Amino acid sequence: MESGGERNKIQVSPVTADLLAIAGFSKWVVPRNHKILVKGKGEMQTYWMKRCTSSGNKTVKASETRSDMSTVDETAIDDSDMTEGASIDLDLDIDSVDGMTKMERLVEWNVEVLASLLQQIVASRGHSSSHSSSEPKLSSIENNISVKKGTTVLDEFTPIIPLKRFDVEELRSRRRPSSIDIGDDVKSQLRNFLSNIAGMYRDNAFHNFEHASHVTASVKKLLSRIVNTDSGNGLGRNSDLLDNALDLVDLAGHSYGITSDPLTQFAVVFSAVIHDVDHPGVPNIQLVKENTRSAQIYKKSIAEQNSMELSWDMLMGQEYAELRACIYQTEEELRRFRQLVVNTVMATDIADKELQTLRKNRWDAAFSTTTLSTVNESDTQQGDDRKATIVIEHLIQASDVVHTMQHWHIYKKWNERFFLECYGAYREGRVDTDPSLNWYQGEIGFFDFYVIPLAKKLQSCGVFGVSSDEYLNYATQNREEWCREGNALVGEYISKFNENAGKKMTAIDEI
Repeated sequence: MESGGERNKIQVSPVTADLLAIAGFSKWVVPRNHKILVKGKGEMQTYWMKRCTSSGNKTVKASETRSDMSTVDETAIDDSDMTEGASIDLDLDIDSVDGMTKMERLVEWNVEVLASLLQQIVASRGHSSSHSSSEPKLSSIENNISVKKGTTVLDEFTPIIPLKRFDVEELRSRRRPSSIDIGDDVKSQLRNFLSNIAGMYRDNAFHNFEHASHVTASVKKLLSRIVNTDSGNGLGRNSDLLDNALDLVDLAGHSYGITSDPLTQFAVVFSAVIHDVDHPGVPNIQLVKENTRSAQIYKKSIAEQNSMELSWDMLMGQEYAELRACIYQTEEELRRFRQLVVNTVMATDIADKELQTLRKNRWDAAFSTTTLSTVNESDTQQGDDRKATIVIEHLIQASDVVHTMQHWHIYKKWNERFFLECYGAYREGRVDTDPSLNWYQGEIGFFDFYVIPLAKKLQSCGVFGVSSDEYLNYATQNREEWCREGNALVGEYISKFNENAGKKMTAIDEI
């Protein structure tokens, strides 16, 4: 390939282009306008890495951009997504660039992530598939799975989701995601949908669209870090395949089917984006005490069911028909997509003890040594589906509290935001107990009884490779740091809240 290069340009192979697309960075590369001759390979389509762009007085390098428009910079989603051994700093503290607001840039980053996964979905359908909408067909499919009257989202939960299985030839003949054009209509509808989702998040200190994007970044990272559980290696290669292509055949057998089905990955990332839509800024137990309308409807997992229902209802709007036709084209695909979204969003309710007990029992059923030693060969596929289902639940749970498993400064920032949200609810009279009284000890308990055990589960399931070690190491380090500094930080949080409250009162008086 070197002989076919050009001065001051970086040329990459189709395999590298696909890896970038899989990781959500398809905008980093553009195809050359002609194929080149590669020694020992013959003609090959190669790609150029995009050049640096400028934003005001700041130079934005290739490693700091998520698209040619620099929609999200290096501090938004760090470029460790591309490096197996790198840190997991997924800070989203971004500034306005090129006239775009922080919210607009977060939306644009989410558009690029989900659009990349849509490319993979279309690629998995084969050369004959089309993602153009056929309104009668789409309506017929959607009407066939309409939710029964009187049932709730939680009623739809299932402990085992059957994932799609691809045969060897399907995987080997799958088109390259980087070659797929999902179309301007789909991209526009996706952007419009995500903009509306962002607007449905309330202006909470913690449970806001920035938090949703932070969770999405972690989900995307963990999905991209899934490894071969037998050898501990990442995406496998098979030199017998064309252009040294990704050996999805091998990988699919060791990730319980998660990696070979892009619809599964899209559903999990989609769930991360919507999981806290319309969050009220208080826990479910408080909604029950207040007897809110949503509490009367859902009884349990109130905020989670409300988020799912609002987001799904909007997605089903006629204005998103082309987008839906790109996501699913058969009744089976739609059922699997909805079931994955239901399970994933419901898994973010970590406060309900009954649901947590059921989740623990499902994990034990999937991964306990007793279960593994007694499983029959005929149950292998169902066993893999069981493992995939519970792994996805724990993946979203870890991502929902990923700040506890990142660098100290990120943990401290989000911990402060969560405190300000909880303390604000107390000062407004919505919550009876002052959270500052037990915040220090409560965080230690949260690390000991939830965060660290959760990180250990990610490690023990053997799916996420080095990322699970990173998550556990950071969680342990943050606990130690909190023990040293936590008491003083709580005092700083209270002072900051009072200072902000004072500024708001002054602003009101000046009106």
